[in-house]
Amino acid sequence: MAKAKAKQAPKPPTSYELLGMRIHKIINTPRSQASKSALLERAANDSPEDWDRILEEIAENDNVTIAHRDGGAVHIFWTVPKED
Repeated sequence: MAKAKAKQAPKPPTSYELLGMRIHKIINTPRSQASKSALLERAANDSPEDWDRILEEIAENDNVTIAHRDGGAVHIFWTVPKED
């Protein structure tokens, strides 16, 4: 008989994944969706490397504009292209 695989505890999310989940929630709020914009603020426990990485990845998307605000916040705006 084959040995049963030992169950492993789920791997906890990385700091980058946690940041991504938080930003995802902000972007998907009804208010952000209606205005097609969101204000993102870096939390004290966010890694500067994670913050820079996620902003770079957001900036790579078409139809997204990033505006850096005083104090380190970032305002993102997006447009939804019309379908043909």
